[in-house]
Amino acid sequence: MAEDADPARRSIGARRNPDSADAILQAAEAVLVEAGYAGFSIEAVARRARAGKPTIYRWWPSKAALLLEVYQRQKRVDVPDTGRLEEDLVGFLRNLFTHWRETSSGSVFRSLIAEAQSDETAAAALADYSLGRRSHTGQIVERAKARGEIPAGVDSAVVADLIASFAWRHLLTNRLDEDEATIRKAVNYVMRGIAAPAP
Repeated sequence: MAEDADPARRSIGARRNPDSADAILQAAEAVLVEAGYAGFSIEAVARRARAGKPTIYRWWPSKAALLLEVYQRQKRVDVPDTGRLEEDLVGFLRNLFTHWRETSSGSVFRSLIAEAQSDETAAAALADYSLGRRSHTGQIVERAKARGEIPAGVDSAVVADLIASFAWRHLLTNRLDEDEATIRKAVNYVMRGIAAPAP
């Protein structure tokens, strides 16, 4: 069937057709799962989605932009709010590792990081995404400040970076089956550096 004969695949200009966009994102996920990062290309996605390459590039200006949206579409990680910073951070990392391990999301994010090493557009997209995630994780730390659990002067963005670096290292070295005791030890080392002094 010709592309224009299928209303679910018809381009409507710069504004996304939700059905077409969903088909393209599903195709991108499938290509990544089946072919890995090495076999992932806009051409492969277009073939699988029965969509035109110009349509894909109109909605996602780069391979990195498409990879990032695939990742965000898949990501579902609960952020605990237990009333204790250590438990919140341990729970967050445990949930993140489980998500990366049990879905294709970890593979997608590794692919995006790999793309960022040689593509400036990918690097910029990853930097923008990381900035948002840094702020999101920093909110866990801000809650602890509001409770008086840690000093107000603690830089929540730096703490978020420390937690993210631990997570990314495990993702990139495929060590997502780390046990809770090891995760807790890493978080405890961070806590020792930022904990409020005992009264």
